[in-house]
Amino acid sequence: MKRNNFFLVALMAVFVMSGCARYKDYAAGTVLAIDDSSAGVVEITDVTVSATVDDGPEITEYIIGAGDVLSVYVPGMVERTARVSLGNDIGGFRVNTDGTIFLPHVGGVHVAGLSVSKLQGKLVNIFKAYIKNPILTVEIIEFKSQPLYLLGQFNQPGVFYLDRPTELLHGLALGGGLNSSANMRGARLVRNDRIQPVDIYELLHKNDLTQNIQLRSGDTLYVPGNEDLRVFVFGAVSNAGVVPMVNGRIDLIQALTQAGIDQKPYNNEQIRIIRSLSTTKGQLMVVDLGKVVNGMAMPMPLMDGDIVYVPKTPMGGWNEAIEEILPSLQLLGAILNPFVQINYLKDN
Repeated sequence: MKRNNFFLVALMAVFVMSGCARYKDYAAGTVLAIDDSSAGVVEITDVTVSATVDDGPEITEYIIGAGDVLSVYVPGMVERTARVSLGNDIGGFRVNTDGTIFLPHVGGVHVAGLSVSKLQGKLVNIFKAYIKNPILTVEIIEFKSQPLYLLGQFNQPGVFYLDRPTELLHGLALGGGLNSSANMRGARLVRNDRIQPVDIYELLHKNDLTQNIQLRSGDTLYVPGNEDLRVFVFGAVSNAGVVPMVNGRIDLIQALTQAGIDQKPYNNEQIRIIRSLSTTKGQLMVVDLGKVVNGMAMPMPLMDGDIVYVPKTPMGGWNEAIEEILPSLQLLGAILNPFVQINYLKDN
């Protein structure tokens, strides 16, 4: 009963604020057939982000980098305990920021960018000047050059260091799994300061292994929580911007009521909604608010991250709508869902 009362109050507020909404005054006793299925949706278009990941060539071996600690053993010349003493009493040679290590007798050797096998071959050639048939071993005893950042709703968030070619599923597992507050539809992979079109939701919930890409040094996996769910309302409203979802729920009428529909002319048959379903999938919807206002359809439930646009004038299509709201999206880019960031903000 309380929910119905709130709906009636919200609906009346919309009537008052939207002078141009076509509200029909029905006679007492009129019974209307309500369309529960469409919620006033008159058009819906599925949109998919092109899966072009800034991935580079496949990694097959671990590549040594600055910060790693190497064990180098050349009998009679170089002992593995020569430099850095670690907590387990195994020493080694830490790779400097310029990519070199300093070995007894031979001095500085550039090792960054090499695999263990290639470094071993390089050192064999170097030590041939001192030993006729050098026999040596090279190992990595501390991995510190390839950080992976796990942020948000992981059970064990933090910085981890890759020690082998690592795929996305393994990277997620390093954080001890996700907690109950994780918002998987908003989960994202950030690489080189850009959100990548990788769908973590599809990977975990629908076993889409095409999303299980290789991770790279410096990657960030971010999983937001459900505590800050929100929608966005722009256009012919008096309070454009963020509208919080109280208790994780809000419908179109409630969102428009909070944003305050202006009394400027607008086309209430063309309320437009951009919906993020995941990082790579979304929907463009057109809603006839008049059907809801006139009791012909139930208010449309909104989802976290929905962008609602109330046209100020009759509009020709989506391109015009996107162009008009793009400046507002750019201002709020950091908190928009990843589908919107990739599809609409990547080149702007």
